[in-house]
Amino acid sequence: MKNGRNLSQRLVGIRLPSAVLKATNGSDIDLSTLTGCSVVYAYPRTSPPGDTAIPGWDGIPGAKGCTPQSCGYRDHHQLLREAGADKVFGLSTQDTAYQREVKDRLHLPFEILSDAHLKLQAALSLPVFEVGEMTLLERFTIVLRDGQVSRVFHPITNPAGNAETVLNHLTNGG
Repeated sequence: MKNGRNLSQRLVGIRLPSAVLKATNGSDIDLSTLTGCSVVYAYPRTSPPGDTAIPGWDGIPGAKGCTPQSCGYRDHHQLLREAGADKVFGLSTQDTAYQREVKDRLHLPFEILSDAHLKLQAALSLPVFEVGEMTLLERFTIVLRDGQVSRVFHPITNPAGNAETVLNHLTNGG
């Protein structure tokens, strides 16, 4: 894992640099220009349906749990909105076509953003790991207020409970 130490200390309070990311609905999203509160959860990757995970995937610390994390955000989406999140986004380095399949299969009510070209990752030195020929994001969540980082959750040891943790943060004035 690279660049993972002190992610919260490095990011809280900074304004995001401009980095246009493709969303699963085909739109271009620049997180730095969003107003209000946005929640962005990053995950390494989801496996194709009916396919096996990458060999050794379960043995990589923090790798397993992408689908349960996304389903947690799906299941808590309305409560997150009621607690003040104007937008919720997933984020991975997978391409948009792959992410569309995941969004449809899991019935996600929000867009997933692709950082396939590692623009945001490079701009913020976001933590990554490499497996095979892939560079994947470590799992983290950031809460943005008007394009500025107000909270970072990292590391995330319970992917399925991540959305509830963020909901509690927002509900308690975060």
